[in-house]
Amino acid sequence: MSSLAKQNSIIADINLAPEGRLKIDWVSAHMPVLNRIREQFEREQPFKGLKVSVCLHLEAKTAYLAKVIQAGGAEVTITGSNPLSTQDDVCAALVEDGITVYAKYQPAPGELKALNIKALEAKPDLIIDDGGDLATILHGERPDLLATIRGGAEETTTGIIKLRSLENEGTLKLPMIGVNDAFCKSLFDNRYGTGQSAWDGIMRTTNLMVAGKTVVVVGYGWCGKGMAMRARGLGANVIVTEIDPIKAVEAHMEGFRVMSMLEAAPLGDFFITVTGNKAVIAGEHFDVMKDGAILSNAGHFDVEVSKPDMEERSESIRTVRKNIEEYQFKDGRKMYLLAEGRLVNLGAADGHPAEIMDMTFALQALSLRYVNEHYEEIGPHMIKLPYELDEQVARYKLESLGIQIDELSDMQKTYLQSWNV
Repeated sequence: MSSLAKQNSIIADINLAPEGRLKIDWVSAHMPVLNRIREQFEREQPFKGLKVSVCLHLEAKTAYLAKVIQAGGAEVTITGSNPLSTQDDVCAALVEDGITVYAKYQPAPGELKALNIKALEAKPDLIIDDGGDLATILHGERPDLLATIRGGAEETTTGIIKLRSLENEGTLKLPMIGVNDAFCKSLFDNRYGTGQSAWDGIMRTTNLMVAGKTVVVVGYGWCGKGMAMRARGLGANVIVTEIDPIKAVEAHMEGFRVMSMLEAAPLGDFFITVTGNKAVIAGEHFDVMKDGAILSNAGHFDVEVSKPDMEERSESIRTVRKNIEEYQFKDGRKMYLLAEGRLVNLGAADGHPAEIMDMTFALQALSLRYVNEHYEEIGPHMIKLPYELDEQVARYKLESLGIQIDELSDMQKTYLQSWNV
């Protein structure tokens, strides 16, 4: 299997494998829930004889998920969902372990999609997707590759929005589970994972002080909550902008200043977008920002900060530090964009902590098994991850922490389920 993976893979350098293996070994030692699921998969072989194609941010934690799925009997092919988050040494280690990899750090323009297509040309039975990248290809230019696919699981808010759009149009062709909507994903990965890892990327990239600065968090979903919470913990003055009045009230009651983006634009030192939408920071905002403002994105695609609007106002653009582009505006002000406007926590750091991705990827692994067992009854629909899988991951996590919780007695269950007791 290893020789076949080496023959088929497209990676930067197979000689980097020893470094990548050390990274994978490190995260696997801190992912007890996924380790427990791996033991189950090794015994039960739920994917025996099946092909699985994975499109995720290709770093060590993702690599370990691929190895867990492989341990369940699958022939695994993996590709990257972001040109800056792929780690070439991790790719090499996976190839050495018999997993076919189509991914490189900073591939040539257009090459990322070509590599994604290669992963689908492996004719998988099941897929794991990120941001709907594979689903978009399958429902767009390559519907011929749908024939073998039983279904799959989607990692992100952005991907779920796309899949629901396809379903609403009546054009969704696959059973898909929205892992991002699971409690053990959104409550922990999006809030604590993004909150820590995005600030890790911002701080290690800029090497600047956060305390005392004004941070504008654009969007107050679970990721925005995490970003705002961690910014306050770092000593920042935090402003939240929102379009949802309920979330805006929530942010206000958490003690954050809430205002429109146009009001916040001249006040911010750091801007972080976490909306999944397009051009949430655009021309009219750049026109009133202070000199030296730092812009970053923790959403999925590089469209939340409008780079065309920045380019239109610039007389020069240069890289002043790794992952920092300086836009010299015609009026003399300078704006700094981190990680090309892509995910700052993966493009400029190592992504979420291993303990967080342990829960998320446990959900992915269990979702994949569930889809394989129920794809015929699910049909071409988007479904929520079954609650029992969510609860199973939470119980495994508690057990790994040595924490015990109470259970309802039969009397208590009867009381809660009755109206006349």
